[in-house]
Amino acid sequence: MNFSPQAIYNWYRSTIRNPKYRWWIILGSLTYLFSPIDIAPDFLPIIGWIDDGIVLTLLMSEVSQMMAERLKIRKQNDAEAFNSNPTTETGTVDVDAVSMK
Repeated sequence: MNFSPQAIYNWYRSTIRNPKYRWWIILGSLTYLFSPIDIAPDFLPIIGWIDDGIVLTLLMSEVSQMMAERLKIRKQNDAEAFNSNPTTETGTVDVDAVSMK
């Protein structure tokens, strides 16, 4: 098994994008950030914060990318729904005005 940084990143990215494991990875990442048990303990001034920074960066970048993709898909679906509505194909809606007395 390959434990290079690229292999670990690819595993993290593919696992967090899997809906079955997404919340487990997010929960595990947050637990790692707040846990005193790390690869490099936090009481070491700079070295101890590097691994937390890497995990936080991975977590935030992946979650923000997933949210951006979801918003893009939602925007496309909304545009398709708007365009498929027969009353709005020309961009205008015809209505009959009735005066009320």
